[in-house]
Amino acid sequence: MCGIAGGHWRNSEEKLTDRLDRAAYELRLRGPDDSGREVNCSAAGVTAFVHARLSIIDLSAGGHQPKLSPDGRHSIIFNGEIYNYRELRSALVGLGHQIGTNSDTEVLLAAWREWGIECLRHLNGMFAFAVHDRKLGKLTLVRDGFGIKPLFYGMNKDRVVFASTISALRALAAQRVEPNLQRCYDYLVHADYDSNAESFIAGFYQLEPGRLIEIDLESLKSSGPIAWWTPPTSLETPKTFEEAALMVREQFLENVRLHLRSDVSLGAALSGGIDSSAVVCAIRHLEPSASIKTFSFIADDQSISEEHWLDMVNAEAGCVSHKIRATARDLWRDLDDMIQAQDEPFGSTSLYAQYRVFQLARDNGVTVTLEGQGADELLAGYTGYAGHRLLSKLETGEILGSMRFLADWAKWPGRSIGQGVMEFGRVTLSDSVYGEARRYFGRNFQPDWLNVGMLEEAGVHFIETRPLRSRRSKGRRVIEQLSHSLQGRGLPALLRHGDRNSMRFSIESRVPFLTLDFAELLLSLPEDFLISERGETKSVFRHAMRGIVPDAILDRKDKIGFATPEQRWLLELAPKFRDWLKESAPEVPFIKSDELINAFDAIVAGKHRFTWQMWRWINYIRWYRWQQFSA
Repeated sequence: MCGIAGGHWRNSEEKLTDRLDRAAYELRLRGPDDSGREVNCSAAGVTAFVHARLSIIDLSAGGHQPKLSPDGRHSIIFNGEIYNYRELRSALVGLGHQIGTNSDTEVLLAAWREWGIECLRHLNGMFAFAVHDRKLGKLTLVRDGFGIKPLFYGMNKDRVVFASTISALRALAAQRVEPNLQRCYDYLVHADYDSNAESFIAGFYQLEPGRLIEIDLESLKSSGPIAWWTPPTSLETPKTFEEAALMVREQFLENVRLHLRSDVSLGAALSGGIDSSAVVCAIRHLEPSASIKTFSFIADDQSISEEHWLDMVNAEAGCVSHKIRATARDLWRDLDDMIQAQDEPFGSTSLYAQYRVFQLARDNGVTVTLEGQGADELLAGYTGYAGHRLLSKLETGEILGSMRFLADWAKWPGRSIGQGVMEFGRVTLSDSVYGEARRYFGRNFQPDWLNVGMLEEAGVHFIETRPLRSRRSKGRRVIEQLSHSLQGRGLPALLRHGDRNSMRFSIESRVPFLTLDFAELLLSLPEDFLISERGETKSVFRHAMRGIVPDAILDRKDKIGFATPEQRWLLELAPKFRDWLKESAPEVPFIKSDELINAFDAIVAGKHRFTWQMWRWINYIRWYRWQQFSA
């Protein structure tokens, strides 16, 4: 786990050393154990790599980066872990490669030299890396299939730069920047972010999950981004439910087994829900005598506290439990630090629970944690994608079946028939009708506090981007939506939160649900294996984990996770937040500050219903002030 940055400059840069120094500083928490850099001059210009290392595999100097191939042709910098590096190492040595260290970076470089782009399908891991081919004068940037590890880039006619974070990218680019107004609108009005290639900074992009880009350093022209992996949606050879459950069990245990490979101390983030409990119990199943440390956030609101459940898991698995509690005062103390660590605006203060869990792990000497992120997007979790499931049934002629499903689905906590119907409408309504429906329920696409005229002149589209439906996915609309959420709106934002929060405390966070093999298995199953006819989410996984995870956990019908009493905290801190808005909102030209303050006051006074848009105002305006945008 590391931080990477670099680029290619067509013309010699007098201040390049300073830029590399600033980028290294921005990456320091991502890699506090070692640092390295490489500057290579050629007829095409100057290519430079910067690396900050968090030592996890092979703690010796053998893991130092950048790594140069034995023939001097290829150089690589890599952020992440390749969990099956031992197996790949054996295969590559058998093919004649000389690998002199126990580092997964050297294995990755040898795999790239042997198989090129095809090596990516061989990798079980999380990764973002850059390879400089000195012979061909080519720079290749690659990101893993789910986007677990970040990678941003920017290009113009004179240079290309890339980095693990926006702040490091800005250090390398050394230019005035402007806000991406479309992303600003999408976030403030629709809570949409991290869902496509665009960042909150105009001209800076994230390499999307499962993509790579090749750049010719002579011309500074790129090929791509190219999709090297996309989640499948087609139904494979039918299996019985029992057969599928056995395959899911075996694959999940194999995932966890590989994710336990580490040369430093390891623990687990435990909320008490099915996903994190399955990770902890699988560790105990695989390692009967291991000492397992768990780290949990305990909400001070009993309605969202999962302490009872995580205590049950800790007792069952014989774990050493560590817990953290927090108040609104704690949030206020840490909020600026968390906002800066996230690097871009985010959806809610619920991230604070995760932030404190990683801090707790660091304070207890743990460097690697495992967590259950991604399970909901693979297993039809949350509330079960009712609208998509209803559409699948109707498309296959199951009219009565859809009605029975809706009735049974609605019996679960936090659900209703009306909610199911609304979710169906969200999926099936045209964009124009959907927009009118949103406005009817008080969600205006052009709110009074926005300078709509300015945004319109800048070409902003006042719509909410929704996934397109494919004819090929008829009858498999849940699977289609899961596929979208794995690489579009949904999981990428959650993975960003986890990456930035963990790296703030120099912790490597691993997500054993997210492997290509596991995703391809689950997305090939019938939809009712994931969301049962009775409305049970994660049905095949619950069945697969019987005997490993306590039945009481597997039979849970609610979902909480690392939840915080967000609404209470925001209202408790409202006077302080109002001061922030009053001071900084006038600096944002596309926001009408007086109207925004009035809307904020109306929510605090209870005159308007509470909305999470309140947090987005606070977060965006606070973030905006630090960016030093051009006037």
